[in-house]
Amino acid sequence: MTDLEKHVNQPGRAKLVKDVRAKIKELGITYIYFQFISVTGRVVGKGIPADHWERTAEKGFQLVYGSTANLFLDRHNNYIGYGPEAMELVGIPDPETFVQLPWDKRVGRVFCTCFRNREERVNPGGHLTSDCRGNLRIFMDEFKKKHGLELRVGTEPEMMWLTKNEDGTPSGKGFSKPFCYHIDQFESLRPVFMQVIEYANAMGLDMIQGDHEDAPGQLELNWTYDNVLRNADRLSTYRQICAQVAREHNLIACFMTKPFMGVSASGCHTNMSLWKGGKIKVNRLGHKTLPGVDGVFSYVEGGTNTFMPDTKDMQMPGKIGLQSIAGIMKHLPALTALGSSTVNSYRRLWDQGFWAPVYADWGYQNRTCGLRVSAPGRFEYRSVDSMHNPYLLGAALLKACDEGISKKMKPAAPESRNIYEAQKAGKDVKKLPLSLGEALDRLAEDEVIKSAMPDEMYKVFHWYKNDEWERFLGATTQWDLDTYLDCLP
Repeated sequence: MTDLEKHVNQPGRAKLVKDVRAKIKELGITYIYFQFISVTGRVVGKGIPADHWERTAEKGFQLVYGSTANLFLDRHNNYIGYGPEAMELVGIPDPETFVQLPWDKRVGRVFCTCFRNREERVNPGGHLTSDCRGNLRIFMDEFKKKHGLELRVGTEPEMMWLTKNEDGTPSGKGFSKPFCYHIDQFESLRPVFMQVIEYANAMGLDMIQGDHEDAPGQLELNWTYDNVLRNADRLSTYRQICAQVAREHNLIACFMTKPFMGVSASGCHTNMSLWKGGKIKVNRLGHKTLPGVDGVFSYVEGGTNTFMPDTKDMQMPGKIGLQSIAGIMKHLPALTALGSSTVNSYRRLWDQGFWAPVYADWGYQNRTCGLRVSAPGRFEYRSVDSMHNPYLLGAALLKACDEGISKKMKPAAPESRNIYEAQKAGKDVKKLPLSLGEALDRLAEDEVIKSAMPDEMYKVFHWYKNDEWERFLGATTQWDLDTYLDCLP
């Protein structure tokens, strides 16, 4: 059997397909978005009437391979990743992700896994390696089989709500003032964030807290952590929700990392821990009637957190946690290309003084380091921003942790000092890459992190991001004009 056939015929899937049909009837859904994730984290796919659910669940839909790269042209006018002569991928829906859209209850949404075309001469029906979501599930399952551990992740997605001019163009201004944690500024955006929370709850996100951050219009809303794949799905869903709420309130939901200088950028700190065991709790949110299938509203709970301290030192992570830290620390330069994946990402690292993680070190509650133990049993990877693709980063973190555990690696001693003060005292600390070009070079040298982007995935990522970097280098910017326009008589 091909990978596609195995996926369609996996145990229990036929029942899930029937469960979706029951939900379609119960909820009155007439149309479905079949979606997957591109190399940059965009949501792409097709819309298909709900009457065709069973046929699409079995046969899938076709879309050009280049959709995994947003179907964008590079600066030489070549389609990134795949040319017009390439076959079309087959998208197979994952019924456990089916849910109703709360802003138009006639419409449902389901995530898909992508495969090579059935008629390909080489590896027909094989996993499409440029499908970042499909890759993450494969690596998550392999990691669990090898180590008996599950990576659980919680993200902190900062973003900004920007205003528009009367003609609908961006005003370049945030809705609120840049006062961090001020309830009054939070209150000014209450109609917006309450709408986000309502939609998020209806789509399976267990929202737990939120606040106004310290840039104009900048909010952070958090939900309960879960396994790395479901959390990535929820982050993608959250972004879709914010885009919809922005349309309803005539605002811009801005996930650009650094739209304003002199104030904080939008990060997406990624908290992680490795667990043994645990149970799935369905309908954690307590809905009377679920507006989707059980899997969307399920969270894993309990088990043994292997990052918890196992000595009298209640700050020091357990053995597996330390090994994982060592693996991630070794690969921080390459990981930066995934966590800080745009040219604009590095404005965040250069505009120092706003708690941006510039140095490749780790410590306890030390926000000047790239990695910190944020609480007993978890650590926070800080060099991640609002534009990153969580599927690519999740796969890479699994690979880094795998090496640390497999080789029983040990990290250097944690740094408790402010890293800038430690440097003044003589400590030699390496900086993270400070440009997208440098980060891409470090990624190209790192076979472990590249293995998280197998075959065509790395080709597409490198092509796309290297083209982005070259376009930037070849562009005349406002800074160029301001600096050089009248420098000679």
